[in-house]
Amino acid sequence: MLLIKDTLVSLDLVERFFVCDLDTCLGQCCIDGDAGAPLLQEEKEAIDANIDTILPLLNPAAQRIIKEEGTSYIDEEGDLVTQIVEGRDCVFTTYAEGGKCLCALEKAYREGKLPQLKPSSCHLYPIRLKKYGDLTAVNLHRWKICKCAEIMGRTKKIRAYEFLREPLIRKFGREWYDELSRTASEWLSQHP
Repeated sequence: MLLIKDTLVSLDLVERFFVCDLDTCLGQCCIDGDAGAPLLQEEKEAIDANIDTILPLLNPAAQRIIKEEGTSYIDEEGDLVTQIVEGRDCVFTTYAEGGKCLCALEKAYREGKLPQLKPSSCHLYPIRLKKYGDLTAVNLHRWKICKCAEIMGRTKKIRAYEFLREPLIRKFGREWYDELSRTASEWLSQHP
C-alpha cells in the first residue's frame, strides 16, 4: 500500500495494467452484480435534479421504473444504489450496436447535454473505496470480465492509475493525483 494524503492506495492500482476494452467485454460491469451501482446522496440529488433531461435517453422499462420507484433504492446491505431493470441492468444502461452497454449519463456528458453525473463508483471502476477511520483504502477490484482490460492495458503499457486519471482527479483532486503519479513512478523505478 502507498500512503497518499489520507488514502491507502493498493499497489495493484500502480503495478497492474488496465484499459477498458468495451469491444470485448461489452460493458458487462453495467449488468452483472447483485444490486445497482453505489451512489452518494449528493449524486442521487444531482441525478434527480436532471431527471427531465435524462429520462428521454433511457429505454422504456428504465423510464417506467424511475417514474414508479425513483432513481435509486436502499439495497440489502443498507447502501444507496441505482435502480435496476429486470434484476439485471442499471437503469442508466443503454445499448449500442452489437449489444455494447453504454452509460446514458456518461454519453450525455460526453455530448455536452449534462454535467458529469455518472456515479463516482462507476466512474472509478474497477477501483473500490473503503473507509477505515480517517483513511480511505483505494483498491483495484479484479474479476474475470475485466481480464480483457488487463490484456489491453498490458498491450498499450498503461497502468490502472493512468487509465483512471480522470475519475481519480474527480474524486480526490489534481494535487492528490499528481502525488500518486510521482509516488507510482518512484515505486515502479525501484520495483520494475
